[in-house]
Amino acid sequence: MKVALLSDCYLPRLGGIEVQVHDLARHLQAAGHEVEVFTATVGPQRLRVGTDWLDGIPVHRLAITLPKDFPVNPFAPRALRRMLQAGRFDVGHAHMGIVSPFAFDCVRVTQGIGLPTAVTWHSVHGRSAHWIGATGYVRRWGARGAALSAVSTVAAAPVQRMAGPGYLVHLVPNGIQSSDWERDGPNERADDGVLRVVSAMRLARRKRPLALLDLMAEVRRRVPERDIRLEILGEGELRERVQAHVQELRAGDWISLPGRMSRAQLRERYLASDIYLSPGTLEAFGIAALEARTTGLPVVAPRRSGVSTFIEHGVNGLLAGDDLGMVEAIVRLATDDDLRRRITQHNAIHRPTQAWPSVVETVVAEYHRAQELELAR
Repeated sequence: MKVALLSDCYLPRLGGIEVQVHDLARHLQAAGHEVEVFTATVGPQRLRVGTDWLDGIPVHRLAITLPKDFPVNPFAPRALRRMLQAGRFDVGHAHMGIVSPFAFDCVRVTQGIGLPTAVTWHSVHGRSAHWIGATGYVRRWGARGAALSAVSTVAAAPVQRMAGPGYLVHLVPNGIQSSDWERDGPNERADDGVLRVVSAMRLARRKRPLALLDLMAEVRRRVPERDIRLEILGEGELRERVQAHVQELRAGDWISLPGRMSRAQLRERYLASDIYLSPGTLEAFGIAALEARTTGLPVVAPRRSGVSTFIEHGVNGLLAGDDLGMVEAIVRLATDDDLRRRITQHNAIHRPTQAWPSVVETVVAEYHRAQELELAR
């Protein structure tokens, strides 16, 4: 099958959608499919219009000069239409965030030329679902034969409301390469008397890093007998505020902010930790939490976040209804060594179902659904 992946954001920009779409491209190609990427993201060497290759994947750049290289190009549809028609693709797969003007235009183009179209949402629409739903475009896409999906049940719920009852929104989870994260065995790390809590995130308001600091300060207040430390891995626009709040809490001796890390470095930090905490309530999927869970770490997360798609309460982590519940969950893991060890051993032994071979099968099934829906129009 020849696939056009359509995304506002792509490498070399770094973020969840960027990395996930590239990984999908690689694994589709490894499964025998022909894949090309179309994006409004500026490429290496400041390439704005043209094609470069990344890991054997052709990436067609349709970018214009904008402040901070924002991936928007209202002039892209004409060139995109020409390239998609000339490429003789079997399906177009658009990847949507909260605001995705390029992917929005891509869907209009693919449906306009009769190309079977799959659309996957990677973000949770909160209040924005009301005004987006009012525009009616999600419902129109469904009426015109698009196969609609989202990366988790949490992300799918608002999309389903926007689409209406006549157009089923399927689940297409993000994927990971399990072997990149698995432990060499089920054994725990050596006990050095320190309980290490870790979280990997972009330091942005939506990820709630400031709330994370407050949560952990309360945990330490409740369990003064344990030496509990927090490590936050990642960068973002809130770094200065996070650092300032660490000082306000007088927590410099137990909170560390080492910055952005590679996948290999993340795995190393997870293997040296005891608990993974994902505080975001608007997390559409939580790929970092899944990666941490695959190394064996018990995951603590809000029940209403996308992390609940792959975390079963009491089995491979703990889910909470609110911030107080997350504090109580961490306290429970900090004081119940048997529970923490049992979850760690379970996670180290049992692979997650969101490994790439399974995810690729799900994605290809969506492509076939898109083809059937297009034929039925």
